[in-house]
Amino acid sequence: MSSPTSTSTRAAASGAVLLTLASGQFLMTLDSSVMNVSIAQVAEDVGTTITGVQTAITLYTLVMATMMITGGKIGSMIGHRRAFAIGCLIYGAGSLTTALSPNLAVLILGWSVLEGLGAALIMPAIVTLVASNFEAAERPRAYGLVASAGAIAVAAGPLIGGAVTTYWTWRLVFAGEVIVVIGILLMTRRIQDAVPGARARLDLVGVVLSALGLGLAVFGVLRSGEWGWVTAKPGAPELLGISATVWLVLAGLVVLRVFLWWESRMAERSREPLVDLDLLRNARLVGGLTMFFFQFLLQAGLFFTIPLFLSVALGLSALDTGVRLLPLSVTLLVAAIGIPRVWPRVSPRRIVTGGLACLLAGIVSLIGALEYGAGPEVITVPLLLAGLGVGALSSQLGAVTVSAVSDERSGEVGGLQNTATNLGASLGTALAGSVLIGALSASFFLGIDGNPDVPESVSDQAQVELAGGIPFVSDQDLEEALAETDLTSAQVDAVVDENTTARLTGLRTSLTVLAIIAALAIFLTRLLPTGPVGSTDETVISAERP
Repeated sequence: MSSPTSTSTRAAASGAVLLTLASGQFLMTLDSSVMNVSIAQVAEDVGTTITGVQTAITLYTLVMATMMITGGKIGSMIGHRRAFAIGCLIYGAGSLTTALSPNLAVLILGWSVLEGLGAALIMPAIVTLVASNFEAAERPRAYGLVASAGAIAVAAGPLIGGAVTTYWTWRLVFAGEVIVVIGILLMTRRIQDAVPGARARLDLVGVVLSALGLGLAVFGVLRSGEWGWVTAKPGAPELLGISATVWLVLAGLVVLRVFLWWESRMAERSREPLVDLDLLRNARLVGGLTMFFFQFLLQAGLFFTIPLFLSVALGLSALDTGVRLLPLSVTLLVAAIGIPRVWPRVSPRRIVTGGLACLLAGIVSLIGALEYGAGPEVITVPLLLAGLGVGALSSQLGAVTVSAVSDERSGEVGGLQNTATNLGASLGTALAGSVLIGALSASFFLGIDGNPDVPESVSDQAQVELAGGIPFVSDQDLEEALAETDLTSAQVDAVVDENTTARLTGLRTSLTVLAIIAALAIFLTRLLPTGPVGSTDETVISAERP
């Protein structure tokens, strides 16, 4: 029987490990959101355009998405703690390079390339290191806290970026990351490593094919807002009248099909493939990956639309926008910590279904709140519900995917899991953005065409501007632009009113699409097991009903 002292020592050690891994997850996710509110200042400081900085952000996402599978495999070969530490070193070097970057090229090297490659080693390793440092019964809570750290980083990113940029400089964000990375590296000795797999040659052809296929598809999705999904926007690349987005996604899917053929061929020749295709025949694993995809799609879509509503529609500063997002972090943590503790043997399917129902309720309540045109307080209840939903999913899905395979395969699962989350996040942002702009444009066209106070010349010019990709704009910015024209005050007011109406229509339409996706995800929860995570009794898993 263990003594109280030894029990408390183990608890302290596991707490330190959890803090280390959660800090790594927080840091990796932070870079995806922290600088979105500081793009203009970054562009000015490094002597580039806003488009240049957005390109750096896109490339960071792209590098992570394309290299996650490879990063998971490397961790399985050299040891996941070592991969975690090497990834931290690369990421820290990238953060330092970014903090000191004098121009866009150095910014891309540090932020997009080095930090992206570091994250591709770190994030799959985190999945495995949780499995190797916590017993099966403790894993749902551990995975929940690690995943919630990432979700909180998405919510806190605008607050941190806005505050640091407003009062100091954005460079301090990356300098601070270097210090955090050093602290994480000092704590890695407390982490118990998983046993590395056999030292096989890395499947370099598989690496190239997977990276190329994922890269083409993800890049097409990321550019869909500028290029158009099917019909190319004016000036955007196209082939046979169809947007380059479609062709890139199709090309990516074709390359990924070749990748699957190559991996099958490697297995038939008794060589070590980059991905064991038997993993993709595991129903529990596929169910978990599917839910991860939908979680991050919905999460990214919400974190695209809600900040736009706060900062553009309501005119809040970056700092105030970040503060208004904090209620989500509170309920997210409560759900991620509380659900495994209160219901340790609960059905993952029931919890995930309930979490998606909370997300759906939050989205629907936000759509209803927009109808009344109230102030920023209207998002509080929707965010509380969304936080409960994301926290509920976070508390289960990591344990579901890892429990589907033996612990020594968790590194490969980590690569697949993070690929699914990056694909979901990319698609969620692109889909929410394109639907929003499309609905806004259609509503604005109809509004100004039918408004007798808007001259026909202004209507024609507005349609040209919107068709050319003029983004979501606030009433204040629009008023300032119109003040430089020959329009009367009544005409300016009419155009601004139509912009307000169209903007809310766009937000509601985008949220409605997310609500439909959430409802679809609820239907697909039948892919998840009903037995407790870690249960090996398949009769229980198949017999229990949701």
